[in-house]
Formats: sequence, structure tokens, C-alpha cells
Amino acid sequence: MADNNRLTLFSMTQKAMSAQLVRMNAATSNLANAGSVAGSAEEAYRPVRPVFQTELDRASGLATVRNEGLMRSDSAPAKRYDPNHPLADEEGNVWESPVDETAEMVEIMESARQYQNMVQALQTAKQLMLETLRSN
Repeated sequence: MADNNRLTLFSMTQKAMSAQLVRMNAATSNLANAGSVAGSAEEAYRPVRPVFQTELDRASGLATVRNEGLMRSDSAPAKRYDPNHPLADEEGNVWESPVDETAEMVEIMESARQYQNMVQALQTAKQLMLETLRSN
């Protein structure tokens, strides 16, 4: 990181909170597409996960996180015989997205908890700064 973008407590928590929001949005997108079907395996929805990279601030020695994008799962959709479905192929099959709803709910709860932890850290830092100002 450049010196003019020196990592502070506020910028560090902002990046951490943004990362948790990306995690939560990916998991909610996956959950919203759970049970969706397509007419072929290639068209079926595949869960996504964010890819993060550690970012080191050489000036302070602190590390934070940077979002590198989203990665699609390579898990295979489940083939289901449903000849009456409008998306069924010539053989009567549809492909259901391989979303694990329980895992997505855990991901949402975990990212929400981490976000909450960052909010608490900011509140504590704010309180400490105010106490420091008052004591002078």
C-alpha cells in the first residue's frame, strides 16, 4: 500500500466489513438459487464463493483483505427425471442446482457475526478515543 493510503483502524475495519458483506451476498445469492432447475447441466446454477487476497501494509505491518472476485463451484448439478417440467430435455431430465442450503445459512450467520464484531470494534475504538480526548 502507498503511504498516502496508510492503513488505519478505520480503513482496516471498513475493508473487513466489506469482505463480510461480499460473503453474505454470495451466500444469499446461492440460497436464492437453491432448488432452481435448468434444461442442461451446463445451464444449471452453480454456487459462488468470494475469493479474498491478503493485503499487507508495509508501513504499519498490518494486513487486511482484498476481494479478488467470485469463483463458481465445480460441483455437479443433480439430474432429476421430471418429464412434465417445461425445461426437461428430450429424455425428460432437468438439472437441479447443487446448493447446500444448510451450509449457506451457516455462511450467512458467520459473516453476519463477523460484521457485528467489526462494528463492535469500531464502537470500542470510538469510545477509547472519546475518553482520551476527555482526559486531556
